[in-house]
Amino acid sequence: MLKIKSAELVSVCGVSSKLPEPTLPEFAFVGRSNVGKSTLINGLMNRKALARTSSKPGKTQTINFYKIVLAKGGSAFFLVDLPGYGYTTAGPAIKAQWGRMVSNYLGDTGRLRAIFLLLDIRHKPSADDKQMYEWIIDGSHTPIIIATKADKIKKSQLTKQLKLLRDTLTLASGTAVIPYSSQTKEGLGEICALLRSPL
Repeated sequence: MLKIKSAELVSVCGVSSKLPEPTLPEFAFVGRSNVGKSTLINGLMNRKALARTSSKPGKTQTINFYKIVLAKGGSAFFLVDLPGYGYTTAGPAIKAQWGRMVSNYLGDTGRLRAIFLLLDIRHKPSADDKQMYEWIIDGSHTPIIIATKADKIKKSQLTKQLKLLRDTLTLASGTAVIPYSSQTKEGLGEICALLRSPL
Protein backbone atom coordinates (compact mmCIF):
# COMPACT_ATOMS: atom_id res chain seq x y z
CA MET A 1 0.00 0.00 0.00
CA LEU A 2 1.19 3.52 -0.76
CA LYS A 3 1.77 5.75 2.24
CA ILE A 4 0.53 9.11 1.04
CA LYS A 5 1.19 12.52 2.54
CA SER A 6 -1.21 14.35 0.22
CA ALA A 7 -3.37 13.74 -2.84
CA GLU A 8 -5.17 16.52 -4.64
CA LEU A 9 -6.71 17.37 -8.00
CA VAL A 10 -4.51 20.10 -9.47
CA SER A 11 -5.52 20.37 -13.14
CA VAL A 12 -8.53 19.56 -15.32
CA CYS A 13 -7.98 19.67 -19.08
CA GLY A 14 -10.69 19.68 -21.73
CA VAL A 15 -10.35 19.38 -25.48
CA SER A 16 -9.15 22.98 -25.90
CA SER A 17 -6.98 23.09 -22.77
CA LYS A 18 -3.23 23.19 -22.77
CA LEU A 19 -1.68 20.27 -20.93
CA PRO A 20 0.28 21.24 -17.82
CA GLU A 21 4.05 21.16 -17.97
CA PRO A 22 5.48 17.69 -17.18
CA THR A 23 7.26 18.69 -13.99
CA LEU A 24 6.80 15.30 -12.29
CA PRO A 25 6.63 11.66 -13.38
CA GLU A 26 3.17 10.82 -14.74
CA PHE A 27 1.22 7.57 -14.50
CA ALA A 28 -1.90 7.50 -16.67
CA PHE A 29 -5.00 5.32 -16.28
CA VAL A 30 -7.39 4.67 -19.15
CA GLY A 31 -10.25 2.28 -19.74
CA ARG A 32 -13.75 1.73 -20.95
CA SER A 33 -16.54 3.47 -19.05
CA ASN A 34 -17.66 1.46 -16.01
CA VAL A 35 -14.53 -0.70 -16.03
CA GLY A 36 -13.76 0.43 -12.48
CA LYS A 37 -11.11 3.08 -13.16
CA SER A 38 -12.24 5.61 -10.55
CA THR A 39 -12.63 2.84 -7.99
CA LEU A 40 -9.08 1.64 -8.66
CA ILE A 41 -7.66 5.16 -8.38
CA ASN A 42 -9.44 5.71 -5.08
CA GLY A 43 -8.20 2.33 -3.84
CA LEU A 44 -4.59 3.10 -4.79
CA MET A 45 -4.72 6.46 -3.04
CA ASN A 46 -6.64 5.05 -0.05
CA ARG A 47 -9.28 7.73 -0.56
CA LYS A 48 -13.04 7.26 -0.82
CA ALA A 49 -13.73 10.00 -3.35
CA LEU A 50 -10.52 11.39 -4.83
CA ALA A 51 -11.67 10.28 -8.27
CA ARG A 52 -15.38 10.66 -8.76
CA THR A 53 -17.38 7.58 -9.62
CA SER A 54 -20.62 7.75 -11.55
CA SER A 55 -23.47 5.44 -12.42
CA LYS A 56 -23.75 7.30 -15.72
CA PRO A 57 -21.11 6.02 -18.18
CA GLY A 58 -19.06 8.62 -20.02
CA LYS A 59 -19.75 11.45 -17.59
CA THR A 60 -16.09 12.41 -17.23
CA GLN A 61 -14.93 14.19 -20.38
CA THR A 62 -11.70 15.73 -19.12
CA ILE A 63 -8.15 14.67 -18.35
CA ASN A 64 -7.70 15.00 -14.60
CA PHE A 65 -4.27 15.45 -13.03
CA TYR A 66 -3.87 14.45 -9.37
CA LYS A 67 -0.67 15.39 -7.56
CA ILE A 68 0.38 12.62 -5.21
CA VAL A 69 3.07 13.19 -2.56
CA LEU A 70 4.34 10.11 -0.75
CA ALA A 71 4.86 10.24 3.00
CA LYS A 72 8.26 8.56 2.93
CA GLY A 73 10.92 10.77 1.35
CA GLY A 74 8.41 13.20 -0.13
CA SER A 75 8.57 11.74 -3.64
CA ALA A 76 5.78 13.03 -5.85
CA PHE A 77 4.09 12.16 -9.13
CA PHE A 78 1.01 12.96 -11.16
CA LEU A 79 -1.69 10.34 -11.43
CA VAL A 80 -3.54 11.10 -14.67
CA ASP A 81 -7.15 9.99 -15.10
CA LEU A 82 -8.06 9.86 -18.79
CA PRO A 83 -11.77 9.98 -19.74
CA GLY A 84 -13.58 6.69 -20.13
CA TYR A 85 -14.39 5.48 -23.62
CA GLY A 86 -16.84 3.13 -25.28
CA TYR A 87 -20.13 4.45 -23.90
CA THR A 88 -22.88 3.72 -26.40
CA THR A 89 -24.91 6.90 -25.90
CA ALA A 90 -22.08 9.23 -26.94
CA GLY A 91 -22.52 10.87 -30.33
CA PRO A 92 -19.82 11.19 -33.00
CA ALA A 93 -18.85 14.70 -31.87
CA ILE A 94 -18.19 13.57 -28.28
CA LYS A 95 -16.22 10.55 -29.45
CA ALA A 96 -14.12 12.72 -31.76
CA GLN A 97 -13.47 15.16 -28.90
CA TRP A 98 -12.38 12.30 -26.66
CA GLY A 99 -10.08 11.00 -29.38
CA ARG A 100 -8.36 14.36 -29.82
CA MET A 101 -7.75 14.78 -26.11
CA VAL A 102 -6.29 11.33 -25.58
CA SER A 103 -4.27 11.40 -28.80
CA ASN A 104 -2.70 14.73 -27.83
CA TYR A 105 -1.82 13.41 -24.40
CA LEU A 106 -0.34 10.12 -25.60
CA GLY A 107 1.61 11.95 -28.31
CA ASP A 108 3.59 13.83 -25.68
CA THR A 109 5.94 10.93 -24.96
CA GLY A 110 8.25 12.85 -22.63
CA ARG A 111 5.74 13.03 -19.79
CA LEU A 112 4.59 9.45 -19.25
CA ARG A 113 6.34 7.03 -16.91
CA ALA A 114 3.71 4.33 -17.46
CA ILE A 115 0.17 3.89 -18.75
CA PHE A 116 -2.31 1.45 -17.23
CA LEU A 117 -5.02 0.10 -19.54
CA LEU A 118 -7.99 -1.28 -17.61
CA LEU A 119 -10.01 -4.16 -19.03
CA ASP A 120 -12.94 -6.07 -17.52
CA ILE A 121 -11.61 -9.59 -16.97
CA ARG A 122 -15.09 -11.06 -17.47
CA HIS A 123 -15.39 -10.05 -21.12
CA LYS A 124 -13.54 -10.29 -24.39
CA PRO A 125 -11.87 -6.94 -25.17
CA SER A 126 -14.09 -4.79 -27.40
CA ALA A 127 -13.16 -3.02 -30.62
CA ASP A 128 -12.70 0.16 -28.57
CA ASP A 129 -10.35 -1.66 -26.21
CA LYS A 130 -8.30 -2.91 -29.14
CA GLN A 131 -8.16 0.56 -30.68
CA MET A 132 -7.00 2.03 -27.37
CA TYR A 133 -4.27 -0.59 -27.06
CA GLU A 134 -3.11 0.18 -30.61
CA TRP A 135 -3.06 3.92 -29.89
CA ILE A 136 -0.88 3.31 -26.86
CA ILE A 137 1.51 1.11 -28.84
CA ASP A 138 1.61 3.61 -31.72
CA GLY A 139 2.60 6.26 -29.17
CA SER A 140 5.70 4.20 -28.33
CA HIS A 141 4.32 3.05 -24.97
CA THR A 142 3.89 -0.47 -23.62
CA PRO A 143 0.79 -0.46 -21.42
CA ILE A 144 0.39 -2.34 -18.18
CA ILE A 145 -2.90 -4.23 -18.41
CA ILE A 146 -5.12 -4.18 -15.32
CA ALA A 147 -7.74 -6.93 -15.50
CA THR A 148 -10.43 -5.50 -13.22
CA LYS A 149 -13.28 -7.21 -11.37
CA ALA A 150 -11.26 -10.38 -10.79
CA ASP A 151 -13.53 -11.28 -7.88
CA LYS A 152 -16.45 -11.61 -10.31
CA ILE A 153 -15.09 -14.81 -11.85
CA LYS A 154 -14.22 -18.19 -10.38
CA LYS A 155 -10.55 -18.90 -9.68
CA SER A 156 -10.77 -21.77 -12.15
CA GLN A 157 -11.64 -19.25 -14.90
CA LEU A 158 -8.73 -16.90 -14.25
CA THR A 159 -6.16 -18.45 -16.59
CA LYS A 160 -8.71 -18.78 -19.40
CA GLN A 161 -9.86 -15.15 -19.13
CA LEU A 162 -6.32 -13.78 -18.97
CA LYS A 163 -5.45 -15.76 -22.09
CA LEU A 164 -8.54 -14.31 -23.79
CA LEU A 165 -7.32 -10.78 -23.04
CA ARG A 166 -3.82 -11.53 -24.30
CA ASP A 167 -4.96 -13.28 -27.47
CA THR A 168 -7.66 -10.75 -28.41
CA LEU A 169 -5.31 -7.79 -28.10
CA THR A 170 -2.30 -9.73 -29.45
CA LEU A 171 -0.27 -8.33 -26.59
CA ALA A 172 3.38 -7.67 -27.19
CA SER A 173 5.77 -10.07 -25.50
CA GLY A 174 6.48 -9.09 -21.92
CA THR A 175 3.33 -6.99 -21.46
CA ALA A 176 2.33 -7.17 -17.80
CA VAL A 177 -1.24 -8.28 -17.02
CA ILE A 178 -2.37 -7.81 -13.42
CA PRO A 179 -5.69 -9.23 -12.16
CA TYR A 180 -7.31 -6.71 -9.81
CA SER A 181 -10.26 -6.72 -7.44
CA SER A 182 -11.51 -3.70 -5.53
CA GLN A 183 -13.26 -6.09 -3.14
CA THR A 184 -10.41 -8.45 -2.22
CA LYS A 185 -7.57 -6.00 -3.04
CA GLU A 186 -5.96 -8.64 -5.26
CA GLY A 187 -3.30 -6.95 -7.39
CA LEU A 188 -3.31 -3.71 -5.40
CA GLY A 189 0.16 -4.22 -3.93
CA GLU A 190 1.64 -5.01 -7.34
CA ILE A 191 0.19 -1.84 -8.86
CA CYS A 192 1.37 0.26 -5.90
CA ALA A 193 4.89 -1.12 -6.35
CA LEU A 194 4.88 0.04 -9.97
CA LEU A 195 3.88 3.54 -8.89
CA ARG A 196 6.66 3.70 -6.28
CA SER A 197 9.42 2.64 -8.65
CA PRO A 198 11.55 4.23 -9.97
CA LEU A 199 10.55 7.48 -8.24
